[in-house]
Amino acid sequence: MNTEHCDNNATGTFWDHLDVLRSCLLRMLVVTVAAGIVAFAMKETLFAIVLAPRSSEFITYRLMGVEPFQLHLMNTGLTEQFMIHMRTALYAGLLAASPYVLYQLFRFISPALYQNERRYAAAIVGSSYVMFIVGTLVNYFLVFPFTVRFLGTYQVSPDVANMLTLQSYIDTLLTLSLLMGIVFELPVVCWLLSKMGLLTAEPMRHYRRHAIVAILIVAAVITPTTDVFTLMVVSLPIWLLYEVSIAIVKK
Repeated sequence: MNTEHCDNNATGTFWDHLDVLRSCLLRMLVVTVAAGIVAFAMKETLFAIVLAPRSSEFITYRLMGVEPFQLHLMNTGLTEQFMIHMRTALYAGLLAASPYVLYQLFRFISPALYQNERRYAAAIVGSSYVMFIVGTLVNYFLVFPFTVRFLGTYQVSPDVANMLTLQSYIDTLLTLSLLMGIVFELPVVCWLLSKMGLLTAEPMRHYRRHAIVAILIVAAVITPTTDVFTLMVVSLPIWLLYEVSIAIVKK
C-alpha cells in the first residue's frame, strides 16, 4: 500500500486504514508546524500585518477618510509578548497550511466515496475553505478595524486615558477572525441542506424577520465586546450572508 499521499484503499483492513490515517495526520502536523515556524521567524512582517488596524494608515481607514489616530498598546506580563508571538504564529501557520490539510483529508476519505459523492465532497470542502478565508478577510479589513477604532478611541471623559493591552488586542482579532470564518459557512450549510431536501427558499423568506432577531442574538454571543456598535458591524455581514443563502437555495 502506498501512503505517500495518504492514498486510502477502500478494501484494506481497519489497521491498514489506521496506518494510513496516522501517516496522513503526521504529514499535516509537520506541514502546519513548519508553516508556524516560518511565520514565527518572520516576526516583523507578521506583526506589521496584525497590528496594522491600530493606525489610521490602515487601508480601510484611508479609503473611508477616517481622521488620523494611533492606538498605543502595552504589555503587562513578563512572558506575554513571547506567548502571543507563538500563538499568533501558530494561527498564521495553520491558516497557511490549511489547503494542504484539507487536501490530505480529502485524499484519505475520497476512496470510500462514489464518483458523484466525490464531486459533491470536493465542492463542499472547496467552498467551505473559500468562505472561511473570505470571512477572515472581511473581519480583518472591515469588522475588526471599526471595532478596534471605536473601542480604542472611545472615552467617557478626556481625563480617562485608554491603556490597551497587547493581549486584549490579539485576543479580539483572533477570536473575531475564527468566529467570522465559521459564520461565513452559512451559505455552504444552506446549500447542503437544500441538496438534501431539508431546506427551501420559501420558509427562509417567510421567517426573515425572525432570522434577523436570531442574527442579532448570535452576533451578541460571538462578539467579544458588549457595545452596540460592534454588534451592528458583526450583524450586517451575517444578514447579507442570509440573503445570499436565500438566493443560493432558490436556484
